Amino acid sequence: MYRFSRKTGHRKEKIMKKFIKGITIALAVVLCGLLGVGAYLANSLPDNYKVTQNSGIQTHNMIPVTAKTENNQTLVEAGILNHPDETYQADLMLLDAIPIKTVDVEVVEETQVIPCGTPFGVKIFTQGVVVVGMSDLKSNGKTVNPARSAGLKIGDVITSINGIQVNTNEEVAAIIEKSGGVPLSLSVLRSNMSFEVQITPVKADDGVSYKAGLWVRDSSAGIGTLTFYNPEEHSFAGLGHGICDIDTGDLMPLLSGDIVSANISGIVKGEKGTPGELRGYFSNNNAIGNLSANIQTGVYGTMDQCPASNEPMTVAMKQQVVPGKAQILTTIQGNEPQYYDIEIESVNYNEDVPTKNMIVKITDPELLEKTGGIVQGMSGSPIIQNGMLVGAVTHVFVNEPEKGYGIFAENMLENSYELVNSQKLAS
Repeated sequence: MYRFSRKTGHRKEKIMKKFIKGITIALAVVLCGLLGVGAYLANSLPDNYKVTQNSGIQTHNMIPVTAKTENNQTLVEAGILNHPDETYQADLMLLDAIPIKTVDVEVVEETQVIPCGTPFGVKIFTQGVVVVGMSDLKSNGKTVNPARSAGLKIGDVITSINGIQVNTNEEVAAIIEKSGGVPLSLSVLRSNMSFEVQITPVKADDGVSYKAGLWVRDSSAGIGTLTFYNPEEHSFAGLGHGICDIDTGDLMPLLSGDIVSANISGIVKGEKGTPGELRGYFSNNNAIGNLSANIQTGVYGTMDQCPASNEPMTVAMKQQVVPGKAQILTTIQGNEPQYYDIEIESVNYNEDVPTKNMIVKITDPELLEKTGGIVQGMSGSPIIQNGMLVGAVTHVFVNEPEKGYGIFAENMLENSYELVNSQKLAS
């Protein structure tokens, strides 16, 4: 009896040790998993948030993340959302217990704009001239290229020659032709760095004028989609990406620009490997607005009145954009925009890529039938979700034309306000 009882005790003790070991391993696995999730969220969630009284900070992950102040209060409990134009710090917490990282929280007033989706024509004139090509010359029986010898590269922007500002192809050609072969001093802008080069024009064997062996561009024109109009500031934003030179791929440096009315007259349907496009024309050459900036996130400027008759809509903060059903507002015939169904497949908070914040997929049967998906000319089409303006279409996936990228409306609104405020300070 005693021997049997002793064996039973040992057996129970061994079972208990195995149970405790199993629980310990399971807890360690869970803890490692949570720490891994926390590390992933720390890298994927933004470092800065803008919040309104109605937005706060919400994240749309399987595991909830909350924002707490230094007093371990939520933003609502701390009364932070009641103080616009103030900036605070908050700790993002996983499961309300595990700290992820500290973020900056700026409280802003809710903004309403008019979503457009209307086509518009852009005429852009460069600040300086863009070097888009070089060509060899025959001079005195030798093959030479003064531009290349001077160190110029495609994509360089020539802003002045011998201290004289140049903004047109004709101005550059006239100075070079009249140089008499005397070296010229060029002020050049490359990757935001300014420097001087000396170029010596030569007289080509087949001509009488002096040349430098370079091709330059001073203007561009095209059609895109207007994203929104801000009636309070009489300002607009469009495209969702900047206008780049067709040869260099670099942003066109803006001197001035006009916005004109446009109509869509035809569609080239997109297919795998071949992007489609909207074809249109300028309705007239009378400017309806002025272009003041051509930057990475789009084109911005002012106009007296909105070209669309849509109702004002709240601009969503980035944390309010969620994967799921949405719509785009775009024009594929004439100048009247229509709503079409899409799906926001994923949201990306990477602040280093401000024009690729979400992946969207066209799901509307009518739009797919007519365009094949996203086509050139749709850039800037507003993305609407839950009654708010959440973004704009920016790029198409060449091999999946039904899909593309979108930019947060918050990014475009922020850039629009920055430009408006800088213009007010300058005046």
